Amino acid sequence: MAVHVLKTIQKLPVSLEEAWSFFSHPKNLAVMTPEYLNLRFTNELYGDEMYPGQVMTYKVKPILGIPLFWMTEITHVEPGKFFVDEQRFGPYSLWHHQHHFREIPGGVEMTDLVHYKLPLGFLGDLGNRLFVRRQLEEIFRFRVHKVEELFGRWQASVKEAR
Repeated sequence: MAVHVLKTIQKLPVSLEEAWSFFSHPKNLAVMTPEYLNLRFTNELYGDEMYPGQVMTYKVKPILGIPLFWMTEITHVEPGKFFVDEQRFGPYSLWHHQHHFREIPGGVEMTDLVHYKLPLGFLGDLGNRLFVRRQLEEIFRFRVHKVEELFGRWQASVKEAR
C-alpha cells in the first residue's frame, strides 16, 4: 500500500533549448523506451510540443508480451523547466512523473522523479519488490544510455570529480 519513489539525475552536454526540444516532443517517448516494451501510440498526437491537458494513449507489453492499455495526461508544463505526466488509466493506481531541466555549466541537468503506487495492496507491494521496481530501474537505465547515444556522454570536470 506504499507510494514508491524513483529518482534519476542525468547531465547532458547540450543546451537547455536542445534538451527541451527533444524531451518535450511526445513522439520521442517511443525513442526513449526499450523495444521489448513494444510501446505503440493509439491516438493522434497534436503539435510538435506537449501542452497541459494533452492526453496520450498507448499500448505497452511489460509482462510476458501481454498488451496493456495506458493513458497519460500532461498536467503541467513550464517550458524549459519542467513537465508532469500523470496516468489516467493503466497498470498503476498512481503514476505521477515529473521531468525537470536545469541549465548547468557545460549543459543541462535532467531529473526524473516518479511517484507510483501499485494496485492490490500488499500484493502490489510484493510485486514491486519482486519485479516492478527492477523493471522501472532497467527502463531508466536504458534511457540513460539512449540519451548518451543521442547527445553524448557527460564529461565530468576536474572540480566535479573531487
